[in-house]
Amino acid sequence: MNEWFELSEPWWHFAVRGVLTYLGLLVLMRMSGKRSFGEMSAFDLLVLVLAGGTLRTAIIGDDHTYLGAFIGVASILLTNKVLAWICVRSPRFNRLVEGLPAILVRDGRRDTDELRCQALPEAAFNRALHAAGMEHEGSVAIARLEPNGKITFIRKDEARSSAVG
Repeated sequence: MNEWFELSEPWWHFAVRGVLTYLGLLVLMRMSGKRSFGEMSAFDLLVLVLAGGTLRTAIIGDDHTYLGAFIGVASILLTNKVLAWICVRSPRFNRLVEGLPAILVRDGRRDTDELRCQALPEAAFNRALHAAGMEHEGSVAIARLEPNGKITFIRKDEARSSAVG
């Protein structure tokens, strides 16, 4: 039972590794684009599972104790909480962490270059359009790929009524 709690390294090694792994993965996810956060395909799920398994070693190394794993997870949760706290208080930092939305449709015209830039296939965009109850982008005032990977649509009639009211 004692071997569950006898760490192979000082406790703070696990905490620092957890923080650095979290921040490193955050940077990698931002570099991979907004689509990584949206609807998950089978490919996205595979990447997520493989990344988690691979990063386990980065966090706890060769340690096999329960305590090491819990220290690593606690440091990740604390880092997440601290970043969220900073994001709420600093819009500039929040934009850095989350990014900005990408405009996919403006005034009923699809921006195929932006779709390509965001690695968003036409078929996926069409599914999102249909899920929003629209047949084609002609009725869309603006469509945005949000930083969380979701696509939001504003109909032309909604945009006019909110501008009037």
